[in-house]
Amino acid sequence: MDLKDFIGVTEGFPKPGISWKDVSPLLANPEAMHQCITEISAWAKDKGANLVIGPESRGFLFGCPVAYELGLPFGMARKKGKLPGKTYSTSYNLEYGTDVIEIPASSLKKGDRVLLIDDLMATGGTLLALEKLVESVGAEVAGVATVIELTDFDGSKKLNAPFMSLVKYPH
Repeated sequence: MDLKDFIGVTEGFPKPGISWKDVSPLLANPEAMHQCITEISAWAKDKGANLVIGPESRGFLFGCPVAYELGLPFGMARKKGKLPGKTYSTSYNLEYGTDVIEIPASSLKKGDRVLLIDDLMATGGTLLALEKLVESVGAEVAGVATVIELTDFDGSKKLNAPFMSLVKYPH
């Protein structure tokens, strides 16, 4: 099954010049979703990870089932102010400004080997920020996986960790 058949593409959304890649059709098809999770899990299996982290919100949709498949805990990475208690946080640049991403301090510790899972890799901003955040705690990113990669943006080349994606588009 070609997973690209289950990615919706909407030109000009959310603004002219953008080609939106939508995982909704993939999520709505149990067989395609199963294949997606199985393929990411197979790639991740030998990475020696003991934790999966996914950024909100679509990273939750793919990270949780991968964590379940691998028998690992899942940690949420959220925008600033969305998590109670002590957090580890880092700011990162967006196209117009900055944002902050946080991880609960209770879910990440020195020496952890972490898999980062998200729906899409473009410029790499969020996943690169998470990689740096994980490393700042003394943990290591064992691998990064996404369902979709927009190859023209070269985001994956900025990462230190091994990277894989299931579906590639030029932009």
